[in-house]
Amino acid sequence: MNIVIAGAGDVGFHLAKLMATENQDIILIDKDEEVLEYAGSHLDVLTIRGDSTSLETLERARISSADLMLAVTTSEKTNMMTAIIAKKLGCRRVVARVDNEEYTTAANESTICSLGIDQIISPRQLAAEEIVRLIKQCSFTDIFEFENGKLVLLGTTLDDHSPLVGLRLSEMDQFESSVDLHPIAVLRGNETIIPKGFTTLRRGDHIYFITKPDQKKNVEAFVGKKQQTVRSILILGGTDLAISTARLLMDEYHVTIVEKSKRRCQFINEQLNNVLVIKGDYNNVDLLEEEGLDRMDAFIALTGNAETNIISCLTARNHGVFKTIAQVENKAYIHISQNIGVDTLINKKLLAANSIFHHVRKGNIEAITSLQGVDAEVIEYVLTKTNQLTKKPLKKLHFPDTALVGGIIRGEKTMIPDGDTQMELGDKVIVFALPSAIKRLEELFR
Repeated sequence: MNIVIAGAGDVGFHLAKLMATENQDIILIDKDEEVLEYAGSHLDVLTIRGDSTSLETLERARISSADLMLAVTTSEKTNMMTAIIAKKLGCRRVVARVDNEEYTTAANESTICSLGIDQIISPRQLAAEEIVRLIKQCSFTDIFEFENGKLVLLGTTLDDHSPLVGLRLSEMDQFESSVDLHPIAVLRGNETIIPKGFTTLRRGDHIYFITKPDQKKNVEAFVGKKQQTVRSILILGGTDLAISTARLLMDEYHVTIVEKSKRRCQFINEQLNNVLVIKGDYNNVDLLEEEGLDRMDAFIALTGNAETNIISCLTARNHGVFKTIAQVENKAYIHISQNIGVDTLINKKLLAANSIFHHVRKGNIEAITSLQGVDAEVIEYVLTKTNQLTKKPLKKLHFPDTALVGGIIRGEKTMIPDGDTQMELGDKVIVFALPSAIKRLEELFR
């Protein structure tokens, strides 16, 4: 498959990395020679330096024979123009990244599609929706649904009160009678661990489970989390993402936004009707205390500065706030913030890349998602032909040690597999895999 990606920044690079696992022919376009050199040295892609709205640049990228164009630069106008031109030049399918969320409404999306753009993605809207999901299920740090919610991946951190601390996974069966789940990964510091029977869980471990949607409350109890109802939320920063998030939350929760710019406060008040807006410095802890930080159930730091977001979340945690969410776009800070106690991280670029890939399904791979700070992928394969995978139970397959099957979707039926489970033709199989296992998995599921 021939794929052209306009924009070699974080979104474009991550997309190219995901699609490279499928051995696609990828061409990456960007004006910045430095980011192209980095991408070319780390990925098996062809790079072209140039303006993606240029006919000459697109012709060099052989856009007329391309199966897919992904326009994901930081410029919304560039992306839309690139996608429209690429479609006119013969590209089969085009996807554009946009910032303006009004383009994503059902009423306006048909207008955009009439211009020739097959799909639009708004990282801001995706991040706002993710934050709302995390507020509604506040015991979890990560939530990812497969096949419209038939199975769900949940992440949570083990604290001092968790009955799992000090437990070997082989001993977990005695606790599992009330919940149907499968641990698929443990993040411990900077190390990603594929859980085995001898793995002993520790305080501070970030553990990921595959389970069924109706088991969420049981999983909370299983890991020792108390069910918490969120009523009051403080959002730090009056960014566009903060406004989008508050708009989704304000009808169900008491929402307060702290913004340092007077002019921005006035703008927020014009945009939102049911939100308290306070002018104040982000680092003024006394102000936050005066505005009831101690009484907040959730604290969401969405300023444009990752350091401010991380530190303010730690401050909120020290004041007893149950749920903290920080926007962290700098990948270098992800492990640091997780290790020092920030509950949940939001990265718009990673969300956008995962969403685009989820909607652009190729070959035997249905979807891939990445988890914050985890050096691995969650891959959803489809069994399209009878082979060794369908002839033996899981425990007798020569599966890589650095990968495991977390769940199986068989039509309308879902399964949390064990060693005796046998896969069948047409199954959708959710696999958690470290990078070293990808090549072997490609051979098994080909």
